Amino acid sequence: MEKAASYPSEKGSAISNLIKSLGPGIMMAAAAVGGSHLVASTKAGAIYGWQLAILILLVNFFKYPFFRAGIQYTMGTGDSLVEGYRKLGRGYLWVFTILTTISSVINTAALTLFSASLLSYFCPFELSGTSLSAIILGVCLLILFAGQYKALDSLSKIIMAVLTIATVMAVIFAFAHPAETIPDAPNPSPWTLAAIGFLVVTMGWMPAPIEISSLTSVWLKSQCKQQRVTPKSALFDFNVGYIGTAVLAVVFLSLGALVLHGTGVKLSQSGVGFSHQLVSLYATTIGEWSRYLIAVIAFFCIFGSTITVIDGYSRVIAEAQRLLKEEKEEKKSTLNMWMIITSGCALAILVFFKSALMPMLNFAMIMAFMTTPVFALLNYILVTRTSLPKELSVGPKLKALSVIGLVYLFGFLVLFIWWKWFL
Repeated sequence: MEKAASYPSEKGSAISNLIKSLGPGIMMAAAAVGGSHLVASTKAGAIYGWQLAILILLVNFFKYPFFRAGIQYTMGTGDSLVEGYRKLGRGYLWVFTILTTISSVINTAALTLFSASLLSYFCPFELSGTSLSAIILGVCLLILFAGQYKALDSLSKIIMAVLTIATVMAVIFAFAHPAETIPDAPNPSPWTLAAIGFLVVTMGWMPAPIEISSLTSVWLKSQCKQQRVTPKSALFDFNVGYIGTAVLAVVFLSLGALVLHGTGVKLSQSGVGFSHQLVSLYATTIGEWSRYLIAVIAFFCIFGSTITVIDGYSRVIAEAQRLLKEEKEEKKSTLNMWMIITSGCALAILVFFKSALMPMLNFAMIMAFMTTPVFALLNYILVTRTSLPKELSVGPKLKALSVIGLVYLFGFLVLFIWWKWFL
């Protein structure tokens, strides 16, 4: 077992150092606030009103220890989660690599298509979804090749700040002036077998696929090479990002519940139609003057998620490849190669799916849900078998929450499999 990282004394105020340390947690939030929030949370509020608020909070609560594992392990050992999986055994690393590679392509494709549908809002002339997706991926690669971590870090903070302010404003306006409902509007219950499919989609990316914890771990390791990070500051950064995404999930649900639920408005199933409908939610509450401003914010939110997952997934796959080949040094060329491969495969999928935004997002969320218990178990095994400093170790309360979370995730997975293929 590697020796836990040691840290020199800090200079400057504690608050100043904590703010400077913000990075991987905010980038995790940028990756999370994409399909899960703008799509799943908004749809949950529009269809079921406030009924799923407690489920969304529970999903975030039960997944917390498995996302936190990335911070605990990296700060406690100096290694990434990917390196930890390798220490558990090559079998663990192979399972992680195969599932992550599949997830990387599917999730990148889904977010790229969503970005492209929002980009079409501004195009003065008509372009196909495939062409817009190619433009999105090309720009993402240019930014990543040019700036790498620093550019991504700065972009994530700006996007999250602007999106949070705009969404909270929209909800405040919506509370003050809720939409008029119609007497015979449908008000279905989510607590039926027929709703299991929707619940699975909602939980899949809520707040994000659990393999994002390995991305956070790699980002944190990269950050530690550039500046001094302590366990306290790393956990602060993580908690700010994680709790922020949970709160934003409820905020987006509120927007759907206040503006769409009970109005009789049907959610569009087309990519362009849904993205325009999403922008209209904000314009309806804040004011027509905000339509294009909100469209820009929504676009950069999804674009931020897209660029973040391309970078993060490529980093962990490149790291897994290095460990499987037993190479000692990380190669930038390998990272760049995986960015190109991930983007290229995602574009190939989009050529096949054309403009099927909602089916693509639903498929990505279902895949995330089905792999979530596996990644959660991997993280739990790793942090409980590793000797970590006291401030980073898994205490009795966190261990109990982890066990309850595993029972919840595997139990719901079994229920979904029974409903999908055996009912």
